[in-house]
Amino acid sequence: MRTRTLGTTGPRTSAIGLGCMGMSALYGEADRGESIATVHAALDAGITLLDTGDFYGMGHNELLVREALATRPGSRENALISVKFGALREAGGGWLGYDGRPEAVHNFLAYSLQRLGTDHVDVYRIARLDPAVPIEETVGAIAEEVEAGRVRHIGLSEVGAQTLRRAAAVAPISDLQIEYSLFSRGIEPEILPTARELGIGITAYGVLSRGLLSGHWSAQRPVAAGDFRAHSPRFSGENLQRNLSLVEALRTIADDKGATVAQIAIAWVLARGEDIVPLVGARRRDRLTEALGALEVTLDEGDLAAIERAVPHDAVAGTRYAADQMEHLDSEK
Repeated sequence: MRTRTLGTTGPRTSAIGLGCMGMSALYGEADRGESIATVHAALDAGITLLDTGDFYGMGHNELLVREALATRPGSRENALISVKFGALREAGGGWLGYDGRPEAVHNFLAYSLQRLGTDHVDVYRIARLDPAVPIEETVGAIAEEVEAGRVRHIGLSEVGAQTLRRAAAVAPISDLQIEYSLFSRGIEPEILPTARELGIGITAYGVLSRGLLSGHWSAQRPVAAGDFRAHSPRFSGENLQRNLSLVEALRTIADDKGATVAQIAIAWVLARGEDIVPLVGARRRDRLTEALGALEVTLDEGDLAAIERAVPHDAVAGTRYAADQMEHLDSEK
């Protein structure tokens, strides 16, 4: 497994990380046994970065990660656990906002440590900026947990360039977790250059645009109950047809390279810089194996130009979240 460093102050990690959200929430039912087997397969393949959130399944995902690590002796020592916090939810699964107050930071972390069965989290980050709390206060509270040894590195998620600068003035920031893919390139004009200026790495989620860029999606595919893609603009009506036509253009390039569409999409993100670590949201071992194949794909200048022609930076139809969720993204303001 190739490795990369999360920024100038962050840890050395595998070049690809495993996003565990879909094993617990938002993409319909998942098989727990297969999910744990997928985490084990990722660890066996050399993946060290496991990304979770305390609100994924209201704690379910952290407990699943704990079980996966506990049933593979010695794996915690080699794993880097990245946790997002701050999202408020109710029993029916609804969203109630975000809480970035210092006392909330300490509270959320205490519960995560208990669920994960560990004495520290490797990277800790608020999932979305709390507009009622200055980022300096939130990051300052995480820095206190770093000082106490319960957090190793401070991360951020879905914030804009100005917020990045303010946070970095308080404490070292290892990485910014943000959506980045052939279909989501909004970070390129300002956020990515600012992160690089500040020595902050990028952990890129949504590299397959929630399956849309996987090469496995079709207009006829049913969306399961509880799958948020049923309400995603990119998966709706004419937007879906337009986006699938871009995927087919990408498939031609993939076929010429002897790769799959998913592998080309992941390889493209890998090629954007050594400071970027893509997270793959595989819930099954076969999908994980396919994703890992991206590490064997080499894209030269001609390949990259062909990809740009097939999927221009502004060609995707629809926003990456529904309008109400877009309002919570500091990165989009």
